[in-house]
Amino acid sequence: MRLLMLGGTEFVGRAVTDAALRRGWEVTVFHRGRHPAPAGVRTLTGDRTAGAAGLGQLADGTWDLVVDTWSGAPSAVRDAARMLSGRAGHLSYVSSRSVYAYPAPAGLAEDGPLVPGASPDAGPDVSYALAKRGGELAAQEVFGDRALLARPGLILGPGENIGRLPWWLSRAARGGDMIAPGPADAALQYIDARDLAEWLLDAATAGLSGAYNTVSRAGHTTMGELLDSVVRVTGSHARLCWTDPETLLAAGVEPWTDLPVWLPAGELHDSLHQGDVTRAHAAGLRCRPVAETVADTWAWLRDLGGTAPQRADRPAPGLDALTEAKLLAAHRSV
Repeated sequence: MRLLMLGGTEFVGRAVTDAALRRGWEVTVFHRGRHPAPAGVRTLTGDRTAGAAGLGQLADGTWDLVVDTWSGAPSAVRDAARMLSGRAGHLSYVSSRSVYAYPAPAGLAEDGPLVPGASPDAGPDVSYALAKRGGELAAQEVFGDRALLARPGLILGPGENIGRLPWWLSRAARGGDMIAPGPADAALQYIDARDLAEWLLDAATAGLSGAYNTVSRAGHTTMGELLDSVVRVTGSHARLCWTDPETLLAAGVEPWTDLPVWLPAGELHDSLHQGDVTRAHAAGLRCRPVAETVADTWAWLRDLGGTAPQRADRPAPGLDALTEAKLLAAHRSV
């Protein structure tokens, strides 16, 4: 198989590239040159934000599969797709479950209502949800039934440049008492980037098309299992101080950002952690145990010297030390 990876040097794109190389595929990576491409790929350099002029190096060549993870202007997805439509067999676009109209009720499948107002011609000044939905429209407009739309939610694993699991690992490694957002049995739904990558390649090889919610089954793990794994792999003997959502919210703690991954019960939790994934799992999606994801991410983080890369367009998550100290003091006084 000949794969053209649009991106391919960070997190999900890198996971796809690595998976294809392990399969012995011929891989071409098109990127802006901001990060080194993995060994064994053919590298093309260009800037999609420059419009058609930035896609010049894609003017020649044929590929069986194109994978695109773009999360900026939908017009960039459109322009690349148009240039490649006659020379690529299949396009897999990594979208997001953010494309569903909010609030997305628990159990929502791929045919649920989508965010209104998206356009494949939109520029960079749109929300993340509209950017991803616009990218979907662009992919389908050009590739039709040769376009696959993967809709993951929370993505974890080695290479994460968003900072969610790396923050928890770094915090646990410092040891001592640490705030843990309750309840411990809160169900989580996510995907390891490597499992997403393998499924994308399998699905494209099988010629699948249309939208798929590509995360684990609801309750694949819990907040307690995740944080227990985090403490265990770091070997820090940090003590989890479970704190109820009401206390955290009253203290001004922002779910998802101050305490990554965590969402209290309600609309947002249902939207992110309770989606229907029947279609993707019937099509072969498999998710490894959370302990493996946590252990491998910790090993990767240690290889980097303890500091994970951070996307410039995303704020670094994590609870500030002063707020945590106040919460811990209150926890001890109970």
